[in-house]
Amino acid sequence: MPQPAIAETVTDLRATVRAWKREGLSVGMVPTMGALHEGHVSLMKLALEKADRCVVSIFVNPAQFAPTEDLDKYPRQLAKDLTCLADAGVHLAFTPSAAEMYPAGFASKVSVGGPSAGLETDFRPHFFDGVATVVTKLFLQTAPDLAVFGEKDYQQLCVVRQLCRDLDIPVEIIGAPTVRDAHGLAMSSRNAYLDEAGLAVARQLNKILRGAAAAIAKNGDADGETVRARRAIQQAGFEGVDYVAARDALTLGEWQLGREGRLLAAGWLGKTRLIDNVEIPT
Repeated sequence: MPQPAIAETVTDLRATVRAWKREGLSVGMVPTMGALHEGHVSLMKLALEKADRCVVSIFVNPAQFAPTEDLDKYPRQLAKDLTCLADAGVHLAFTPSAAEMYPAGFASKVSVGGPSAGLETDFRPHFFDGVATVVTKLFLQTAPDLAVFGEKDYQQLCVVRQLCRDLDIPVEIIGAPTVRDAHGLAMSSRNAYLDEAGLAVARQLNKILRGAAAAIAKNGDADGETVRARRAIQQAGFEGVDYVAARDALTLGEWQLGREGRLLAAGWLGKTRLIDNVEIPT
């Protein structure tokens, strides 16, 4: 497969996209932080199905990491990632530096309410301001017709949709189903931190959530089932559970029987934090 073009600056990125648009070509985008895996590839393939050209950004965004989090340890493997993009058929890799994205004197941020409330925000209050700011910048820099985000980061997907609605950003946001391994574990760059024993424990998370979601759909007892699911996750070997919550699938407000819902969870295996979510059957 041909190697994707590489743009390290916003100027070069815009020049390439402008040339495509002069040809009447549509543009899809997949924002990533690199350390690409099969889950990311599924997003790229969906973007390539929906658009004539695909841009993938690879940028470990410091604005969404707290000082105590794993910014310095976050896996970076650009050469391997570029090979992945080539194999997927991606046309352009945008690989800016932190100085390109946040130059000296940068002093702005984008904050989204609504679906950002609770869940991740209770434990990472900085996170969605960092996400919303970098996504807004990427959309202004690239001007894509559509962008694909994975449902694995379900709250993030809802926040990005809210962002585009509220600010009239003309980008269609497409949610892609979570890609899982043969045992049901959601693909994540942070899975690389886990040894075989850790992976065996991590693979229990999705099983527990699916069982709890089925029970919630049957008996409507979201409070009771989330308590039981939290206990089961801890008994499976997770050292800590940040949350297990049943939420409305569209607003991320409290779930009500008869509404589309999502059961979301976050837990810790050692220093590795994993998140997952499943649909609550209707």
